[in-house]
Amino acid sequence: MATNKHAIIRYRTLDKCFGNKGRKYYLNDLLDACNAALSEEDPKSKGIKKRQLYEDIRFMETEAGYSIELEKKKDGRDVYYRYVDTSFTIKEKGLNTSEASQINEALQILARFKGMPQFEWVDELAARLESSFGLKEGAEKIIDFEQNKYLKGLEHITILFNATLNKRVLKVKYKAFKVTQEQEMIFHSYFLKQYNNRWFCFGWNEELSKISNLALDRITDLKEIKKKYISNDTEDFEEYFEDIIGVTAIGSTQKVILKVDIDLYPYIETKPLHGSQTVVERTKDYIILRFDLKLNYELESLILSHGERIEVIEPISLKNKIKERLVKASNKYK
Repeated sequence: MATNKHAIIRYRTLDKCFGNKGRKYYLNDLLDACNAALSEEDPKSKGIKKRQLYEDIRFMETEAGYSIELEKKKDGRDVYYRYVDTSFTIKEKGLNTSEASQINEALQILARFKGMPQFEWVDELAARLESSFGLKEGAEKIIDFEQNKYLKGLEHITILFNATLNKRVLKVKYKAFKVTQEQEMIFHSYFLKQYNNRWFCFGWNEELSKISNLALDRITDLKEIKKKYISNDTEDFEEYFEDIIGVTAIGSTQKVILKVDIDLYPYIETKPLHGSQTVVERTKDYIILRFDLKLNYELESLILSHGERIEVIEPISLKNKIKERLVKASNKYK
């Protein structure tokens, strides 16, 4: 059975019904639930008939589907459907054979782009997919990518991506770290970026009348609304991050001079702190590096992450800020 968009919606709907301990789902209930989900996704959908529902259930029970274990319990003349283990969900089952086959086909198409300029990401994507879904039969896992699967807000990525792609306006409820009350804003999303294992969305904030960045893990709710979309005609996000570390762009670009211990420098040399990194002076004990950056919290955190092996020389404001934070940290241990 081909796995198309509508089929996946039906499987996920049935999965919720089968795992619901508080309600009995008879055949007509399952049919109504599937058709309601299809109609919500596509108002033009004509829904499905019982024959298709039977085929969906049979497919979900097969190894090619999700190998679900289903109880069909008699209740008078009727029968209701429920998982043998109501804690089971196909969300934790992984890919079925059909889905794995489709991803394999996609990988074969992507393989055509390997080695081409601007398509370096294909190699990493292919490795991620092959490793995450075990697409090479019998192969042991030999690669792991850094990703915090417990991070809040990941469920918002699809909505934000689609809103950005299709130029849709969002109503967002947001609770920043240092505020006690939730904010509500009208948001026109322009760009999604991952930094330090967290996701951020940049866009026009109507309440502030400027471009803001929102951390996805601080979004409590969002939904599309019918309103005219304000297009981005001020920021080039390919250049936006050129003179910052992280996601916070504040003030103007400044010259930053760091003194790096000689034993740390090989690490900094192979993994530069920023693209503007240049060597100003070399000695047997230390290396002096120059950067052109906007000062922000992420820069401070990066410097502090190397502890006593990096010293700020310029600007004085950054030097004092790092000193202040180190003193506060030291006082914690007195």
